[in-house]
Amino acid sequence: MESRESRAAADSGHEDMNTDTNQEETNEFCPGFKDVDAFVKYGLGAVISATKASAGLPQPGDEFDFYRSFPGFREFCEGQGDTLLHCMSQIMQYHGCRSHMRDRSKLSGLEERFDLVVDSNDVILERVGILLDEADGVNRSQQPVMPAGFQPPKIVVSSWNRKSSGSGSRSQMFKLMHAKNIARPQLKFKEKVDNSNTPFVPKIFIKPNAVKPLPSYFSNKQSRKERPEDLGVPSALADFIHQQRTLEPVEDMFSHPYQHELDHLTVTEELLSKAEPQMYKPIDETTCCFVDTLEDLVELNGKLCKVSEFAVDLEHHSYRSFLGLTCLMQISTRDEDFIIDTLELRSELYILNEVFTDPSVVKVFHGADSDMEWLQRDLGLYVVNMFDTHQASRALNLARHSLDHLLKHFCSVESDKRYQLADWRVRPLPEEMVQYARTDTHYLLYIYDRMRAQLLEFNYGQPGLLQSVWNKSRDVALKRYSKPIFTEESYLELLRKQKKSLNTQQLAAFKLLFAWRDKLARQEDESTGYVLPTHMLNKICEELPKEPQGIVACCNPVPPLVRQQVNELHLFVQEAREIPLQKAEVASQKSKGLTPIRKPEVTLFGPHDTSRASEGDFPHFAPHELPVKQGELFTEEEEEERRTDVDVDKAGGLLAPACITLFEVLDAEGDEGSHSVAQMKARRIIESFINPFRMYLPTTDVHINKSAKFDPSSKIYEISNRWKLQSIEQQQKELEAKRKAREAAKEHAKKAAEERKKAKLSYQESLKNVATVRQQAADLAKGDGGGKRERVTSEAGESTPKPSKKLKKSADKAQKTEEAAAETFKPFDYSQSDLNVFSAAKSKDNAQFDPNRQTHKSKKKRIAKGQMSNNGAGNRSMSYLAGKSDRGFRHNWPKR
Repeated sequence: MESRESRAAADSGHEDMNTDTNQEETNEFCPGFKDVDAFVKYGLGAVISATKASAGLPQPGDEFDFYRSFPGFREFCEGQGDTLLHCMSQIMQYHGCRSHMRDRSKLSGLEERFDLVVDSNDVILERVGILLDEADGVNRSQQPVMPAGFQPPKIVVSSWNRKSSGSGSRSQMFKLMHAKNIARPQLKFKEKVDNSNTPFVPKIFIKPNAVKPLPSYFSNKQSRKERPEDLGVPSALADFIHQQRTLEPVEDMFSHPYQHELDHLTVTEELLSKAEPQMYKPIDETTCCFVDTLEDLVELNGKLCKVSEFAVDLEHHSYRSFLGLTCLMQISTRDEDFIIDTLELRSELYILNEVFTDPSVVKVFHGADSDMEWLQRDLGLYVVNMFDTHQASRALNLARHSLDHLLKHFCSVESDKRYQLADWRVRPLPEEMVQYARTDTHYLLYIYDRMRAQLLEFNYGQPGLLQSVWNKSRDVALKRYSKPIFTEESYLELLRKQKKSLNTQQLAAFKLLFAWRDKLARQEDESTGYVLPTHMLNKICEELPKEPQGIVACCNPVPPLVRQQVNELHLFVQEAREIPLQKAEVASQKSKGLTPIRKPEVTLFGPHDTSRASEGDFPHFAPHELPVKQGELFTEEEEEERRTDVDVDKAGGLLAPACITLFEVLDAEGDEGSHSVAQMKARRIIESFINPFRMYLPTTDVHINKSAKFDPSSKIYEISNRWKLQSIEQQQKELEAKRKAREAAKEHAKKAAEERKKAKLSYQESLKNVATVRQQAADLAKGDGGGKRERVTSEAGESTPKPSKKLKKSADKAQKTEEAAAETFKPFDYSQSDLNVFSAAKSKDNAQFDPNRQTHKSKKKRIAKGQMSNNGAGNRSMSYLAGKSDRGFRHNWPKR
């Protein structure tokens, strides 16, 4: 019995072990792998090892041929190749592809196998992409949930706006709330929507909390309400009359009404200091009020005036309106949430300007750039003292700056974005859309408190960073709304975004259809995307259908207004097809407003190639007919004097002109008077350009178009303006240099004159105590006669300045003449003299060299040192007496 019990226990133990192993096998993802991660790790390691092993194989070429010569290597390669082909065939067969990889012909087998592998890769990768999309939440086989009666032309699958209820559960599909059959809210507006092609004028007529009063034009609301259309004026003249009315000199008509208040707004110390964040109430415990009557709006305004801050957000619709509609406004205080129907209270919401412009109340927005424009355009509201959490998020360098990220980061709240693109014109609003609208503002005040504290901590307690966020928020509040104005060049902005090259016919069609779309959208108050989407507009312009059915075929689905006006669109397309077809390059240049570049008609193939041109192609000129343009090298008077000396007309082309330019144009004699002064200056600047390659260019003026020189859009005109500025700067620099040189010369001359004056004065002072020669002679005459003058000893400390050598010589000479004159006169005794000196029988020896005379034997009279020679003193003359030379013949000259 015991043995039986022990056997039974052993059998039961084996059964338990088998059941455990079976459970483990059933729990495994794949045989040998517990889960997907283990399988992926193993597969990745196998792929890496196979890649490394393949890198060690012999390279194709001589190395592979060498190894291939061994039978063992060849057999191994064939065996491995068959194994790989078998594995690839199984994989391809599993995915439903053709899998006949073996038994191929030797001639075309490799190419067929390669095609099979490429096709199989495409199929497998497509299946992998589908599986990855399903893992991300996109199921291409599942139809999205749509309202009853709505059949979309195409299946639109979006995974980003699905609500994930938690990990492990399937994601819920979004709800598309599409208001297709509702009445258009524009029909209920008391004030008509102004889609005219005129600038936007602010709607404000009462300015609460004003420091600077509102101009009188806005205060007279009745005169502004009277539109020309109301007075029976045709619509073609209504816009023109309105434009002329807005051209009146009204003060600050188009400026921001609260510009002065926002410029002088100062942030209080309380807002720049750290405050404890006040926790928000749970959204389920907070009351929510829907405001759609004037009494509720007045009550809401009274509540908001009592708080110190509140949060604001807007919901907008732009598909079924040309300018767009503000459909909803959400306001949240610390205790309550309010949802305002702005479609119903559109003309009464100006009441909230009392609290929106109060500088003591903080208005918290998130990303208020568009909100500021929508408030001004539809409701006439303006904001003073605003805090934008989007600007604060940028200052804090957060990972993302969306409201969804801020809710998750600060409040740990997952926002539901399923209704972000919903049609907010739906009335009554579903509960889901109301909850979505409340979420945008309910937590915003708490985020505002947390961000203020972090901005102070981020800047080490200093309010500088927080002050910068307040300043940026004020700049956002200063934004002004501007209406889209249609001009003849409006289509160019859209054309640049397309980045497509169109010919002249396609460009004309694009321009006509763009104008038609804009006009019809303004008349019907529909968006341009609803009238004719941009991709359909491009399709029609590219195809240019010949029949109306072709226009309908280019649109899928066909917009209602296109189906109604298809004949008018066909006329536009026909008009565009009648335009001459040109190249895309010229068309693109015309679309940009530039003058098309015309290639010069050069007869030569290259600068040095004359083989392609005959002699008859070149112009022939006579010597006196050469086209020479004389430069202004001389003035008019000098030119007349020069012409008297040289006959310029006879010289013809032999005279080199003062300036040879590439851009010279031989104008007619009377053509110069037709140009303005600026054009003549531009011509002179262009003509001053000297082309270094003018020798290789033909002599005729075919290279530059005459009109291009004065076209502001041409490159030549740009160069001339730049040169004009450079020449003016150069002239100013030269005048400044000349002025400085003149001033320096004047200073130098002035200093030299002062130095000469000082030298003269010093010389005159040095000669004051010096006795002149006449005084010395007079003193000698009064004295002993021939006796020597006694030397007067000067006193100690006295010194006579020493005159210069030149002055000393002149003084000595004058002293000798005075001494000679002072002696007693004695008549000369001519009996003692030799009178032969006055005889002219013998002429004085010629001083020139005469080889016939032995001058080296003549005796020279020695003159005592210190005595002056009297010979030649009176016989020297500048005149030469002509006579026969005594030099003799050449053979009588002495030899050296």
